[in-house]
Amino acid sequence: MRELEDHDTEDIRATLNGDKTAYANIVGRYQKYVFAQMRNFTRNYAEQEELVQEVFVEVFKSLRKFRNDAPLLHWIRKIATRVGYHFWKKKKRQENLRMAIEQQKLDCETNPDDMSPSEAGERLHNILAKLPPEERLILTMLYLEDSSILEVAEIMGWSPNNVRVKAHRARMKLKQIFEENLTGEDKNE
Repeated sequence: MRELEDHDTEDIRATLNGDKTAYANIVGRYQKYVFAQMRNFTRNYAEQEELVQEVFVEVFKSLRKFRNDAPLLHWIRKIATRVGYHFWKKKKRQENLRMAIEQQKLDCETNPDDMSPSEAGERLHNILAKLPPEERLILTMLYLEDSSILEVAEIMGWSPNNVRVKAHRARMKLKQIFEENLTGEDKNE
């Protein structure tokens, strides 16, 4: 890990001095982590690619602000989280309408016991899409990315208590959405 941080320090310094190869090293080193994180924001590979590119553009623009008091990956994850969150906010209106239509089709066609893990994951993603972006982000970070309350608080700039309250409210809304979907399935049968 220390060796990785040494490479990061060297590559950051070289990038700030105009070495494009050094920045390519940073991108190559962390691109797979950012891709994995972007899969939590969208299932569309083309959108994931765009988001990853946007993250690394933001990283490049902000590289002078990196304080080197934490690993570079943590800093990049913060930027990636913000980029993903803004992506959700931007797409919220059109996404909600599309997801509602898809969800109704899924509810009518699919028995939960007959679903493959990928179908179940897609269905969960569709249900999460019904939450407001902020609540979706909190649940994604806590439960899909296994981030701690403290990590979420640091990334979002909130207090840990604020994260706990928002997470609780998001879980309650998610529970309500699940119950509404179950009730809707019972009516369709």
